[in-house]
Amino acid sequence: MTRPIRLISGFLTVGVWTLASKILGFVRDIMIASAIGSGPVAQAFLIAFSLPNMFRRFFAEGAFNTAFVPMFSKKVEAGEGAQDFAREAFSGLASVVLVLVLVAQVFMPLLVLAMASGFAQDARFDLAVGFGRIVFPYILFISLAALLSGVLNAMGRFAVAAAAPVGLNIILILTMFAAQALGWPIGTALSWAVPVAGVAQMALVWWAAKRAGIHIIPRRPRLSPEMKRLAIIAAPAALAGGVVQVNLLVGRQVASYFDGAVAWLSYADRLYQLPLGVVGIAIGIVLLPDLSRKLRAGDADGGNHSLNRAAEFSLVLTVPSTVALMVIPFSLVSVLYERGAFDAADTRATALAVAVYGAGLPAFVLAKVLQPVFFAREDTRAPFRYALGSMVVNVGVAVGLAPWLGFLAAALGTTLAGWAMLAMLFMGSRKMGKAAKLDARLRHSLPRIILSSLIMGSVLVGLATWMAPALHLQTWRYGALALLIGAGIISYFAALFASGAIKPADLRRIVKKP
Repeated sequence: MTRPIRLISGFLTVGVWTLASKILGFVRDIMIASAIGSGPVAQAFLIAFSLPNMFRRFFAEGAFNTAFVPMFSKKVEAGEGAQDFAREAFSGLASVVLVLVLVAQVFMPLLVLAMASGFAQDARFDLAVGFGRIVFPYILFISLAALLSGVLNAMGRFAVAAAAPVGLNIILILTMFAAQALGWPIGTALSWAVPVAGVAQMALVWWAAKRAGIHIIPRRPRLSPEMKRLAIIAAPAALAGGVVQVNLLVGRQVASYFDGAVAWLSYADRLYQLPLGVVGIAIGIVLLPDLSRKLRAGDADGGNHSLNRAAEFSLVLTVPSTVALMVIPFSLVSVLYERGAFDAADTRATALAVAVYGAGLPAFVLAKVLQPVFFAREDTRAPFRYALGSMVVNVGVAVGLAPWLGFLAAALGTTLAGWAMLAMLFMGSRKMGKAAKLDARLRHSLPRIILSSLIMGSVLVGLATWMAPALHLQTWRYGALALLIGAGIISYFAALFASGAIKPADLRRIVKKP
């Protein structure tokens, strides 16, 4: 049933598909920005779409899967009824989320107010409530898809699970084309496309799990001893997920009181989520089952090696991304978004948010590396305590500085909370013995990665200044941005190789097939 997991190969598989999904997400958001800009329909749809995504992270990708994946991985490794366990978990999750969907339909106005109270007595409120009722069933399908993806990841089959989110963006992009061609209301058309995409994603991973030998047929849910244990482990993770969602709520609440800010932060989020999704999500998905297997086998050295290579791999890609987002945000946002209803004022506001979010990118990604150290040991309580600490930082900054910084206080709160979370995870992991220590190779490469990224940043600033006229010309700006990014990549890897942080042979070994 199982196959050997090759760690870096797994990162690349998930990363490539996540990159494809994020690029298509860019296309989707560019089309939305061009058609409806940062106006009431855009803000209402973005708030409505964030509702099922918020609960999805809380129930499925957050609390449930952090408890389910280690338990399922150990059953796969031991050959102890993994399929029956997955069926029970699937049925239990489906029943809980179905009840949530029905309750949300009744209380949707309250949910919208909880997300964006600044919409009250505003045209955005009724739009968001209507869109929310349409899109919310998406959580049922995507939560079950997340569990099935966890099954595939635990078995070392990463490709289909990583490819499934591509379907959402393809369906939304096709819907945008159809809506513009046929004159449909953009917000309503996009809202109906969301649950359709959820069904498609769930069907794809269900079929892949069946082909992998795990045929999940829903059954009447029951509270078996294993489900009780799953619930006990998931409960602190659920609370931690709730804290994370409170952080997001705080940011949206602050933004809802500034006209256009919900859209600005959402478009900025999409830009910094590109490297975060490609690297951070790939790390988290592949590392958790790998560590769970090695801990079961008592392989502390192997676990430490996996952890350090995950950190090294993520830093090689994340640190230069951070520098780029902070030094050329206006060039990026202008070329990618500024057209149609999205004007120069939108560009300036979104670019500032991109720079602030970018400063937190290494913290967000390294947190994805360190969290599996706790989850693989079925310790979900410590991350909950750390999440509480980060929430205090976020609320204090976002709410406390809003009168002076405006909507940017929300972005700054998110960034500082990310660094606080990383600091607490790092200190907590130091108590776990050899399996969570920095090795000599990582200590050698880290300062060289930072130096190489700063060199790249200098190149980007100089080129962006020289190419400024081309970056603002409708005909040339896409080619100019591609040239700018290409020069950054070349200068970064040249500096990386020259400094000895990594060697070309290391890259060849990473991409070599097992």
